[in-house]
Amino acid sequence: MAIIKPVSGLRSVRYALWALVALVVGGFAIYTIEQDRGGEAGPQSDYASAFGGSFRLVDQSGRPVTDQTLLGKPFAIFFGFTRCAEVCPTTLQSMALLRKKLGTDGDKLNLVFVSLDPEHDKPADIGQYLTLFGTPIIGLTGSPAELERIVKGYHVYYKKVPIDGGDYVIDHTATVFLMDRQGKFSGTLSHDEGEAPRLEKLRRLVRT
Repeated sequence: MAIIKPVSGLRSVRYALWALVALVVGGFAIYTIEQDRGGEAGPQSDYASAFGGSFRLVDQSGRPVTDQTLLGKPFAIFFGFTRCAEVCPTTLQSMALLRKKLGTDGDKLNLVFVSLDPEHDKPADIGQYLTLFGTPIIGLTGSPAELERIVKGYHVYYKKVPIDGGDYVIDHTATVFLMDRQGKFSGTLSHDEGEAPRLEKLRRLVRT
């Protein structure tokens, strides 16, 4: 598996801060849903309907993929962009490693990456990027309107942030969303969890 080297110095600190903001925003989405219920956690079925929904995008081969396409197999879905220097490659490498550690159960899980940068990330670019991680990953993109639909469905925060040289990066939620074989929300993975609890979440997901 290729190892993507992190950037150093000020840019590294900047990306770390953006990652922290994204994690907070992702957690706030779940917190807001709980508050809508009067501050109580509520049944799992409420969460299941709070994330996901219908979408129509294309994969790295240009083939249409909808929410219906993914039914029948649990999946872990992450939102990012191919030029992301730290959060995205770290998360995708972690997902690939966890899938490998599932052993034969790993074949029962789809990994999904949704690019939030349609201006730069074309299907072929996404396909080439995902080969770095040594495991099959479904890469998705689409028009801004199509992406907005799936972003709203998963309560994902993202924002284009200008950087030096007239370029930009995408500030975004760093949460991995877990969806069951019926396309219902099952939970999340985050970097503040150890490997063991994340692996156990995936094991339960594929065996349910």
